[in-house]
Amino acid sequence: MNHTVELTEQWTAPIAAFIQYVQYERQYSNHTLTQYQLQLNQAAAYFHTLCSGWHSVTPELVRRYSMSLRAKQLNPRSINVKLSCIRSLYKFLQRRQDDISNPAQGLKVPKFQKPLPKNLDVDQMAQLLEIQEEDELALRDKAMMELMYSSGLRISELVNVNVHDIRDGEIRVVGKGSKERVVPVGRKALEAIQAWMPIREHFIQPGELALFVSKRKTRISVRHVRARMKTWGIRQGISTPIHPHKLRHSFASHVLESSGDLRAVQEMLGHSSLSATQVYTHVDFQHLAKVYDKAHPRAKKQKNES
Repeated sequence: MNHTVELTEQWTAPIAAFIQYVQYERQYSNHTLTQYQLQLNQAAAYFHTLCSGWHSVTPELVRRYSMSLRAKQLNPRSINVKLSCIRSLYKFLQRRQDDISNPAQGLKVPKFQKPLPKNLDVDQMAQLLEIQEEDELALRDKAMMELMYSSGLRISELVNVNVHDIRDGEIRVVGKGSKERVVPVGRKALEAIQAWMPIREHFIQPGELALFVSKRKTRISVRHVRARMKTWGIRQGISTPIHPHKLRHSFASHVLESSGDLRAVQEMLGHSSLSATQVYTHVDFQHLAKVYDKAHPRAKKQKNES
């Protein structure tokens, strides 16, 4: 597939409009925007010799594209990503124009097993967070990790937290798609943040709102947080690499194990669908089914059925 081919406006204009939509209205990350642009340009490079524009792509052409990807021995996950981008583009185009169909809709895609993220157990989390406050940055890092584990934040949500977002034992979080949610903050996290606040004053410029800042006196970056957590994992003797998403996943797993309340975990994680939480939290659905059968009034079986 030639990715350097020059595409006509029939191909580039719909892509540009779609990218603008997901950037400004859906508030997608730069990484996601880059992926959409790359995948759609690659698809257009394939289709452009076979038809005149996105409006003339047929289901058969999409199937041929899918087969060409398999012939290149791409893994099923990559193929799914590419076809999903095409479906998303057409859903956008359908909202603007009623007479266009989605040629990728209903296309059977190769199955793949989603890898389940591994979490730390409770003892490992305690070991990681048992940080001796030997310097100012250790206080900051402990507060960051305590908050992530306490409230299940995404790394993007953590770095965007402002001081006024935490109030009365709760934190206001703006997640994916600019969706706002309120999540409890545990006692240990509140204590760690309280210990960090006087130190924070040494690292901020006047008017700075960010809760967590760096030596440069600016809001801490995602890259910096990743590096610091990786370092702390090594220093605290954790046998598995530490990264921010592992703390979020550990939060979800531990709360679910203790409560069994899948819906509450979904709300706290900010997942738009329950299916995302089901995969993400290693749910034992046979166990949940038993709980349901015992708890739901219309699920209970009558005794002595004849």
